Order: sequence, then C-alpha cells, then structure tokens
Amino acid sequence: MNCKIDYQPATDLLKERIVLVTGAGAGIGRAAALTYARHGATVILLGRTIAKLESTYDAIEEAGGPQPAIFPLNFEGATHSDYQDMAETLYQEFGRLDGILHNAGLLGRITPFEQYNPELWEQVMQVNVNGPVWMTQALLPLLKESADASIILTSSGVGRKGRAYWGAYSVSKFATEGFMEVLADEMENQHPIRVNTLNPGATRTQMRRSAFPGEDPDSLRTPEDILPTYLWLMGPDSRGVNGQKIDAQPPRS
Repeated sequence: MNCKIDYQPATDLLKERIVLVTGAGAGIGRAAALTYARHGATVILLGRTIAKLESTYDAIEEAGGPQPAIFPLNFEGATHSDYQDMAETLYQEFGRLDGILHNAGLLGRITPFEQYNPELWEQVMQVNVNGPVWMTQALLPLLKESADASIILTSSGVGRKGRAYWGAYSVSKFATEGFMEVLADEMENQHPIRVNTLNPGATRTQMRRSAFPGEDPDSLRTPEDILPTYLWLMGPDSRGVNGQKIDAQPPRS
C-alpha cells in the first residue's frame, strides 16, 4: 500500500488515546513517541535503557504533551510471565490500550548464512518475533477495551523479498509479516482492532548505519520525515485498514 508521506493530521488526532511504543528511547521509536504525544496521545514508553526512556519522557513533558509513562523491559530476557504482569499493570493504570507500535528490533549481522552464529540468530528471533508476539497476546484484552485500536508491526524490505546475507533479520521480518496476516484475519469482523505492518524504508537511524556503514546519512530521510504514515496508521483516519503491508516512504530512485 502506498505511503502517506503527505498526510496532514489533525492537531488532536490522538487525543485521549493510550499508545504503547516499544524501542521508545531512540531513533524512530523516540520520534514516534514524541509525535504521538504532540497529537494528544498518552504514550507508554517501553525499552531496555531507562536513561533513554527518561530522556524521551522529559522531551514529551517539556513540549507540553500528556504525561507519559515508562515501562522498562528487555525483550531478550522477558518471559510470558513478564508480559502477563505488564498487562495487569497497564490495565490497573489505564484500563485499555488504543494502539501499539512495535518498533524495537535487533539487526544481528550482515553475513553469509553459512557463517551465522546460532546464538545470535536466536537472539534476533527473540527480540524481533517472540517478544512482539507474546506481548501482543498478553495485551489483546486491553486492546479489545478500545473502540478503535491499531497494532503496527515494523517490517522491512528484506521481510518482503529475501536478500543475501541479511540472515536472521530478514527471516524475522518474514515472520512478522506472517504473524500480522494471521492476527489481522482473526480480528477481521470480530473486534475493532486493526493489524498492519509498516516498512520504514531507508531512514537515518543507528541500525541503518550499522547495516550500511559507507552510506551518506544525509541522503536519507530522518525519522521525523516518515512519521505522517505512522500517525495515519495509528489514528482514526485509517479505520478499516487491516492486514495491509504499508510503506512509510516512497521507494528510493
């Protein structure tokens, strides 16, 4: 589906909505959290580095956004019990969720599969697949309390067409696409929960620098540049859009 790079959101697009953003301490996650808050959302900031989450928290407060919340969690070591405890805590605090942006991810290594380290492979799968899957399962009851909930799963171009040397990252994103299709089909006509994948494309982030160290970062869009699509997909203007593979920016020429 085409991106919404020219989307013009209402100032109060996300007013009174409660949105969870994973990987909210840096990069696209931080930018999305700040932007969601600027459009009225109460944002739950999830990540593994408390100092980074606190920085995002402070930036939201300084900008006059609704008071956010911090939920430290590391996907690498999280268990099913941790996700259930998280769901209980959020239910007691907020009573519902109106959206989740699954943004946290691990690149692993760009290397021939023949040389891929099995422990690193499992680590990438844990962070990119298992964590978002089991967190979503635990949080579904909270999402069902919303009149218009949106789940955004971060994908990649290498999760839609495999590419040599991208190993676990590519495979994890194919799994993300498959999970989205299964869950979206289950939610169709049952609950007001829409589930879609969003490919940010080539964006000026630390992960991109790790994957393409020789690339000129000034040739890339910034996280802020691609956020119109993130806003559209999280807000009510995308109501009814379900099971779609969406791009956050046009393909590079």
